[in-house]
Amino acid sequence: MDVKSAFLNRFIEEEVYVRQPPGFESARFPDRVCKLRKALYGLKQAPRARRQDLVLLSRDGDTLIVQIYVDDIIFGGSSHALVSNVAEQMSREFEMSLMGELQFFLGLQIKQGPERTFVHQAKYTRDILKKFGKGDSKPMTTPMSTNTALDADEDGEAVDEKEFRGMIGSLLYLTATRPDIQFAVEGVDNALIKGEIESQWTGLIALLV
Repeated sequence: MDVKSAFLNRFIEEEVYVRQPPGFESARFPDRVCKLRKALYGLKQAPRARRQDLVLLSRDGDTLIVQIYVDDIIFGGSSHALVSNVAEQMSREFEMSLMGELQFFLGLQIKQGPERTFVHQAKYTRDILKKFGKGDSKPMTTPMSTNTALDADEDGEAVDEKEFRGMIGSLLYLTATRPDIQFAVEGVDNALIKGEIESQWTGLIALLV
């Protein structure tokens, strides 16, 4: 479910002032500014004004789980009637579009079946491989070689710190569905404090492919 004009529905706590919109200036007070009551697109407060919650609702023995992230809402429950009822109520309260069965959310791909739900990040993995120029790399059997050295290499070649940190961040998010790479990612991440050198870079490349 996607809430339309989500940023415009929430009140903000901070005091924010804006110039009077052109064509709507006050004839009595042309030099005054307007105090915002709700968020506007472009404000740094707008995303934070949206709720980011996990809500659990129980009713007559049935359970409904609602996840709210900025303007995206996903929900499901043990009762189709309860889910439909909540969807109808929210649609009456806000202008929103129902997206159907959940298949993709925040980089996670969801495949639902009658007996289980499979969550993976295949597309996200391909995207970060392309982002860091490793789209044509051959896969490896393990996340890290047993002889990979992650100690500071004083003679190692310095690498791009921004790209290095970006790659680590991407891999940390990938561990949401890939716990098998957690140890290797943390090992390379910890080595970051010792300096971005060639041995850590090699370890990151191995993790990506």
